Amino acid sequence: MISIQKVNKNFGKLHVLKQVDLDLSMGRSYALVGPNGSGKTTLIKSILGLVVPSSGEIVFEGKSIAKDWMYREKIGYMPQIGRYPENMTIGQLIDMMKNIRKNAEVLDDSIIEGFKLYKMFDKRMHALSGGTRQKVSAALAFLFNPPVLILDEPTAGLDPISVEILKEKILEEKHRGKLLIISSHILSDLDELTSDMVYIYEGQVHYNNTIQTLKEETQEKKLGKAIATMIGQKQLIDSVNR
Repeated sequence: MISIQKVNKNFGKLHVLKQVDLDLSMGRSYALVGPNGSGKTTLIKSILGLVVPSSGEIVFEGKSIAKDWMYREKIGYMPQIGRYPENMTIGQLIDMMKNIRKNAEVLDDSIIEGFKLYKMFDKRMHALSGGTRQKVSAALAFLFNPPVLILDEPTAGLDPISVEILKEKILEEKHRGKLLIISSHILSDLDELTSDMVYIYEGQVHYNNTIQTLKEETQEKKLGKAIATMIGQKQLIDSVNR
């Protein structure tokens, strides 16, 4: 579905992505994991066409995304921090997005219903709390029923009940065979929501396999401990090879 081929990205002298090779398939849910500054956000923005790679290619459904933007209609994106026109109401924002995406065949307003956002349609964006902004971002990501979902820290700032509503929706989409890419520092959420893990460190992919395989390799039951064990093993190998 999405093929990332030898992608590099430089910001001046800073080499943020280094020869990234990834194939992301329909029906799989990927945890995108790595420390702050590892290149996760740059990779997500490259897939979305918001950042242009310095070299390499990104292919969506067999076609390069270079100089093409129509593929984005097949992606639902939930940013970590949603930035919207501050004077618009929630209802106006959703109506505007519907007008922009007139070709959408089926709308999915289950998140709007689940979060009861319709009760707040007259509230302006500048008056919203961080958690409510997050709910709006989630509603927009799922609204057009896209085959691909990219969710950046989706549960951050949400109250416990809203977290469970969103997690239930993510699992529903996972079981429908969509491609999900989820970046989060809450590893217990990723353990529950994803089937595969891509671990990025200093702009390079250091692990790309199923979470179950990682647990078997590290003999750990929880994803957080499995990642910690993997990192420790790699550091030990690197120290021996120096």
